[in-house]
Amino acid sequence: MELAQALAVATWMIPYAGALVSLLLSRLGRIRDFLAASWLGMSAICMTLLLREVLTSSEGVIAWSAPWISELGVNVGIYVDTLSAFMALVVAWLSFMIGVYSLKYMEGDPGLTRYWFFFDFFVGSMLLLVLADNLLLMFLGWEGTGLASYSLIGHWYTDEEERWVGDPGRTALGVPMYFSPSHSGLRALTFTRLGDVGFLAGIGVLYALTGTFSIPEIAEHTGEWAGWLASKGLLLPFLLAFSLGALAKSAQFPFHEWLVTAMTGPTSVSALIHAATMVKAGVYFLLRFGPIFKLASHELAHSMPMASSSIETYFAIIATIGGFTAFFMATQALVARELKLILAFSTASQLGYMVMVLGCSGLVEEFANGLLAGFTHFMSHAIFKAALFLGAGAVIHAVHSKYIDDMGGLSGHMKITFYSMLIAALSLSGVPPLMGFWSKDFVVEIARESGLTIVYALGIITAAMTGFYSTRLVTRTFLGSKSHHVEHLEEEHKVHEAHPVMAYTYMILAIASLLLGLFWPMIGPRFFEAVSGHILALEEVPTHFEVHLDPTLLAMSLGMVLSGIGIGILLYLTRPGKAVTSAISRSKLLSAFQSLLYDRWYINSIYYRVIVGGFAGISKLGSKWFDTLIIDGFYHKFIPGITNLASRLGSKWFDTLIIDGFYHKFIPGITNLASILGFRWIETDVVDESYHKRFVRLLTGIGSELRGLQTGKVNHYLILFFAGLGMVAYFLIWVV
Repeated sequence: MELAQALAVATWMIPYAGALVSLLLSRLGRIRDFLAASWLGMSAICMTLLLREVLTSSEGVIAWSAPWISELGVNVGIYVDTLSAFMALVVAWLSFMIGVYSLKYMEGDPGLTRYWFFFDFFVGSMLLLVLADNLLLMFLGWEGTGLASYSLIGHWYTDEEERWVGDPGRTALGVPMYFSPSHSGLRALTFTRLGDVGFLAGIGVLYALTGTFSIPEIAEHTGEWAGWLASKGLLLPFLLAFSLGALAKSAQFPFHEWLVTAMTGPTSVSALIHAATMVKAGVYFLLRFGPIFKLASHELAHSMPMASSSIETYFAIIATIGGFTAFFMATQALVARELKLILAFSTASQLGYMVMVLGCSGLVEEFANGLLAGFTHFMSHAIFKAALFLGAGAVIHAVHSKYIDDMGGLSGHMKITFYSMLIAALSLSGVPPLMGFWSKDFVVEIARESGLTIVYALGIITAAMTGFYSTRLVTRTFLGSKSHHVEHLEEEHKVHEAHPVMAYTYMILAIASLLLGLFWPMIGPRFFEAVSGHILALEEVPTHFEVHLDPTLLAMSLGMVLSGIGIGILLYLTRPGKAVTSAISRSKLLSAFQSLLYDRWYINSIYYRVIVGGFAGISKLGSKWFDTLIIDGFYHKFIPGITNLASRLGSKWFDTLIIDGFYHKFIPGITNLASILGFRWIETDVVDESYHKRFVRLLTGIGSELRGLQTGKVNHYLILFFAGLGMVAYFLIWVV
């Protein structure tokens, strides 16, 4: 194994080792915590060295494999091209930063061993997912992130009310709109598993058609399996089913609900899941397999136009789902009151942007442009969203409340947190020269070129809403008048900046977002060239990479963003604006619309009413049917009836043959015969000889022998007593 291959294996193995060590060192407290975070740092360093090897390699790919399941031809292997290398680099370093933040944020938590085990296990699984060279190993990493997320989201499984997400007591359509940590963890597991059914089915289909799980080999024969599926009219259904896991993992509609309630976990977990890891697994799936699907479209364009058309339809559907999710989730962020919940809606919305552009990429002339736009926004979002979540955790920790209504005027007390979150929020909004500006406009440009007018319009409208809710978040938290809750905390001198270990992590991330944006016009083209240089299957797709942002589009997009920001400032920082918000709250129509958005368009309630309630109703009917037909009908009626019938039919036969014949005649006859034949022998040999003679002689002999022990001397009796006592002691000590 060469150095580069060893680095690739070590990158995902080290976090797994850290998870195991956390269990073994569970009694060592802070040493365990520092080591758990250190393992993540070592993994990040290995990934940095590996990226250098990939970029300097003549082939641009690092691959290694070893036999695993020989019967299926499955190997344990890694495949590191420029896409997976940059992806894993972002995952590794952000996970390390969040791990460092956790050292102080989670200090004193009673479940730290469990926390660090699943934290490191989560990171290892995500890195395995990204670096795996085959679908089976990728699926193991995929499911590993799901398992770890279930535990981390439900970390505070004792379900204290302060850990809930949603307003306790609030209902919509009769369904509770508040969720405990344990319930939220189960929701995450359930929603993502629904999509994983399609993913797993797709893996099985590909193996059946190609005889391999290897992703490079599947890409090599893409025209063959795609052509066969197209000939059966199954290509589009297969592509959609295969992508269900990605859509569920990245919280796209209609699988989005799990991400909203994942806020019950610690803030560090929210940052880990929402910024760089689990929710981006679906985006990585589309980044990895998008070029393979596009290659199939290219290879079959002339021989099977219907196949190429099916693939274009697939990309259009993916783009539409992404665009709708971006818009749909942004509307809910407009009215949310919980600080982390605003960021959760924002995450799902920005994931919609990524899915939208990756769908649009299959419809534009230059496929690589769309692919790079999606990856650029992934990287940009990972940085500024991690900063926002970590800063939100510090704010909630400082004011002891998750509601922005209990905040306000905190900028003077938490300057580092304020400026860090301000920079990150401006980047999220797409304000130049921050990194979010370049990545968001690149996404919107690809959407325009795709020809999907509705998707493009949704992207533009979402940009305006993003500017508004970002402004609302910053102003309601740090600016404006102080809430009564903050004033009360000030009287007790309890409002303070976060610990440096926490504050410096999100400050570094905010600065990174700022510097990347400032220098992006210079480093962007070189970055795109490096990333697109050796992506699996992309080299086979005819493409010419060129970054071109339309000035008119830039101006319109920026105008929408600034209008959203301006409205936010007007409503929340000026007196006329506050009067407007007060008037809105008094309007029945507008209040009803606000409630609609606040209750998430009633989608959650519909799920519980229709799906959960439906299954409960079917279960109740099935239970009643089972009780009536099986229990009452079979057990209480059929079996007793058969028993009574058998009793009536067989009673006479049983009485005559068994009772009268066997018991009253056969047994007495045998008894009398044995008595006649054996009485003399029993009486003479057994009774007289054994009982009257031999037994008497035995007792006489024993008495004679024992008589010798009766010497009448006391010393003999003492010897016998202590010998017996010693035997008892020996038995108690050595035997018992």
